[in-house]
Amino acid sequence: MIEVFSQYVSPKRIVLIGGEALLIALSIYCAAAMRFWSDISSLQAYIEFPYFALPLVAMVLTFQVCFYYNDLYDLNTPRSYQDRIVDIGRSIGSACCVLGLLYFLIPGLIVGRGVLFIAVGLIGVAAMATRSVLERVWPAADTGQNILILGCGPMAVAVAREFRNRSDLNVHIVALMGQEAGATQETELGYPVAGPIGDIEAFASSENVSRIVVALENRRGMLPVRSLVRLRVSGVRVEDAHTALAALSGRIWLETVQPSWFVFSDGFHRSRLMLEVKRTVDLAFGLLGLIVSFPVMALVALAVKLDSPGPVLYRQTRVGYRGRQFQVLKFRSMRTDAEAANGAQWASVCDSRVTRVGRFIRQFRLDELPQFVNVIRGEMSFVGPRPERPVFVEELNKVIPYYDERHSVRPGLTGWAQIQYPYGASVEDSRRKLEYDLFYLKNMSLLFDLAIVFDTVRIVLGAKGSR
Repeated sequence: MIEVFSQYVSPKRIVLIGGEALLIALSIYCAAAMRFWSDISSLQAYIEFPYFALPLVAMVLTFQVCFYYNDLYDLNTPRSYQDRIVDIGRSIGSACCVLGLLYFLIPGLIVGRGVLFIAVGLIGVAAMATRSVLERVWPAADTGQNILILGCGPMAVAVAREFRNRSDLNVHIVALMGQEAGATQETELGYPVAGPIGDIEAFASSENVSRIVVALENRRGMLPVRSLVRLRVSGVRVEDAHTALAALSGRIWLETVQPSWFVFSDGFHRSRLMLEVKRTVDLAFGLLGLIVSFPVMALVALAVKLDSPGPVLYRQTRVGYRGRQFQVLKFRSMRTDAEAANGAQWASVCDSRVTRVGRFIRQFRLDELPQFVNVIRGEMSFVGPRPERPVFVEELNKVIPYYDERHSVRPGLTGWAQIQYPYGASVEDSRRKLEYDLFYLKNMSLLFDLAIVFDTVRIVLGAKGSR
């Protein structure tokens, strides 16, 4: 297993992405060779470095982004042969449209129609072949990891269940070890219970265990410290259940985590330099976003005005950085009397208060474009926990532990919770989204922000998660 942003990523996925990048580049070179097969001098001039490098990189990135946005790198989604053909065809069609726009804006990236048409066909064949070959070769190439879970209570079962849900990781749970209350739940997953805990070294050696996850509900007097130290020194990976659950699911499980874990675990570090760079990036891209989106905002404003009576912009008080309140800006998507009867309430799916234009702009998140102004003012960031209304914050602080910690950074236009969890309208939904927000706070970085923005574009284009 490989960790990226403190999450487990399948090596198979890394190999697929990297290998396909090379094959796409090779397909473009082969297309150029086929196009100029009778004129070697023209071919050499065409592919001369560095003039051909930038168009080549642009094509490779465009095709791979379109593959990613069509979930072709999601190894947990089962696909039939026919579905794969359809998805690859859709991705290639999208890539051609993007490249057409790119060539219009930057003519220097054009590779030529002949080369492009040949390359498209070769890339389609390569994409199908890569996945077919990888599915047949990978089981023999990757023997997987044997994992021992120390504990057999509810926490251990939760770890086992999360590993089982991640079939792309190719791991094998050899056993749960120990005797605790709730051990009978283990039989539901079909994993054997080994023991006693004192035999952990001999068991790990006999079963060729490469990773141990400590998931004991009560460690006092039960944790075999000396044995774990010897195993760790000998090369066996030993990790805490809370860390493993976070890496598997991308969230911090509030029902199992202890306050001491927040104190002693890695992460939650934000250097002053990183925060200043983040603010500089927010300001630059906030101004750019406001300028680029202005024509769209003008059309949305006109549509809102014509659709229903009332102001175009809607201002709502939200809680931001360090608990400071500010006015978030949005295009009005509801009737002006939306909260006249019942006061503040969460929006729901198919909410009757939403106008016709409001439903459309919510679907594609166009109602939030004015928040570029909030970013420029410094009230919001591009990436961070979404800001909530004061009345809800007061309520949620009483029932959800650590809820106020999300205000330790600026709220964002988008966030890790927004791309991982659908829109929620309940206390339980807020609890689950907080778990994702805490994971973001633990692993906050500029690269993680970039990955979140990248995924947000995919969700917006697919109109997912709207309400």
